[in-house]
Amino acid sequence: MSVSIPPFGTRIGFHASTVVEEHVIAADELARAGRYEQAYAQLREAMQLLRDERDPAELVTPANRELVRLRREHAEARELSRRDSLTDTYNRRYLDEQLVTLRAESDVLHSGMAIALVDIDHFKQINDRYGHPFGDRVLQRVVGELDAVLPAGAFCARYGGEEFALVFPGRDLDDAITVCEEARQRVDKYDWTELDDSLRVWVSIGVGHTLRRPPDVEQLIRAADVLLYAAKESGRNAVAFRDPANLRVQLAGPAGDRRAIPQPAAPAD
Repeated sequence: MSVSIPPFGTRIGFHASTVVEEHVIAADELARAGRYEQAYAQLREAMQLLRDERDPAELVTPANRELVRLRREHAEARELSRRDSLTDTYNRRYLDEQLVTLRAESDVLHSGMAIALVDIDHFKQINDRYGHPFGDRVLQRVVGELDAVLPAGAFCARYGGEEFALVFPGRDLDDAITVCEEARQRVDKYDWTELDDSLRVWVSIGVGHTLRRPPDVEQLIRAADVLLYAAKESGRNAVAFRDPANLRVQLAGPAGDRRAIPQPAAPAD
């Protein structure tokens, strides 16, 4: 990167110009190493020197422009660090950060929060039969179907492997169940034959919800995990949740007519 320094003149002395140049060069080196916060600090020092030495009207400087560029690059790098490189959905790091932040959001404190864990049924068999590159394409298509149904404020994150988390801040249980059942149906009805004539893909989903203020997110994830396995044990391709009135596990949509629905104990408070 080439950075020009303001010419020496009566408003900025030789020493100040030299120090500004040193700060900008140091910022460039730090940015190339990905150390953006330290780069910002160097540029802030340079800008402060320029403010001290020059009139406000003359403050459109290379240091200013460089700071804007670094901020943009930092924002882009931060966004990339929050994304799963394969599916382009959010990653576990982003999920963990958001769950901490959301605990104090007014909508969550008022209406609670739902978390759903989604697992692709028999995904290992897909990888074994078709290979991992093919399985990666299946993951990408599933994420597309999940994202397509999410309401404003909700988000999807890759929880690990073929498992994804759907987070619904400020949404009641009925809303979350409706969205998850729609997601399940979209995956079930997707035209998987475009990838292979014999391919079928389903997902099982467990939906946990809490009105606790602030919510205990670890307990909420455990509850969703228990319900996910209840959905699998009931025959897969289903959305499982607990009836708030009696805490019994139920299945959403057509799967609710199944006779054998496991009834695991609810996690203790």
